[in-house]
Amino acid sequence: MTDSQQRYLLIINGKSAANPALRDAVAEQRKAGKHITVRATWEGGDAADFAAQSVDMGMTCVIACGGDGTVSEVVNGLMRLAHDQRPPLGIVPLGSANDFATSVGLPLEPAPALAAAMALSASPIDVVRITADAEGESSTSYYVNMTTGGFGAEITSSTPKTLKRMLGGGAYSLMGALKAWRHRSYRGTLHWGDREQSASLLLLALGNGRQSGGGQVLAPRAQLDDGRLDVLIVKDFSSVLELPTLISELQQFPADGRYVSYFTASQLTVTTQQDDPPWPLTLDGEAKRYDRFSAEVVPLALRVLLPDGCPLLSANDRH
Repeated sequence: MTDSQQRYLLIINGKSAANPALRDAVAEQRKAGKHITVRATWEGGDAADFAAQSVDMGMTCVIACGGDGTVSEVVNGLMRLAHDQRPPLGIVPLGSANDFATSVGLPLEPAPALAAAMALSASPIDVVRITADAEGESSTSYYVNMTTGGFGAEITSSTPKTLKRMLGGGAYSLMGALKAWRHRSYRGTLHWGDREQSASLLLLALGNGRQSGGGQVLAPRAQLDDGRLDVLIVKDFSSVLELPTLISELQQFPADGRYVSYFTASQLTVTTQQDDPPWPLTLDGEAKRYDRFSAEVVPLALRVLLPDGCPLLSANDRH
């Protein structure tokens, strides 16, 4: 398809619609002959709806302009479309953390990011489907980067948005340090493959990508196209004296350490007991609470515009 045949739909988080650098970048690309349609979100669900309408609008590419939450919502909209109709996804990062864009090596400034989205080749990547139950109701959603459960999700969901904007990724680390002294654990039973494990967990991370929470690498060996979830389990500790061991294991990511376990699976389910509180779960920056949830890889479900040599693609991985 030639440049003149391309039709780009920019879905912009409404909070960033007046971003001067983004406006200038769009004007520059239009001046260069690019066909760009802009839609700005007003309320939750708009980004997904715009993405789902992209094919009917005649668009050949959808570009998410916002943070990880905006990217995730656009992905959910694209997943409503048939596999062979989904336009490729480009990303212009405008959030406070931008974990996915950072980890795959995309530019972080609006002008180069938009230019890249119009020049890069599309690579097929996995998408993760979350099926969850909360208060007797079931829901299905999708993500491309990371889901965290337990303490990690609490940090992300409780970090004030004003603090995120002021400190960027450092806000998450600050909230983590403040909470570490009065942390709580979450009990659950994990099922994957033919394995089952009941434990009191401090953190659960399910990575398609590698980092979350403003730069915290929780799945260092994850690949976007390997059909696997990278699972990080951090068990609870009972004494501050145990922290050095836990921290050491978090630096090594052992397969089966005393506090830390790191492995891969194509599907994982977490269930809680009737008297246990629901788990806080954060899907690419958006916080929920569930009594039961299951994560399953949908292989190569979406094409994403990624840099040549992206380290999260299996052909370029150096691990």
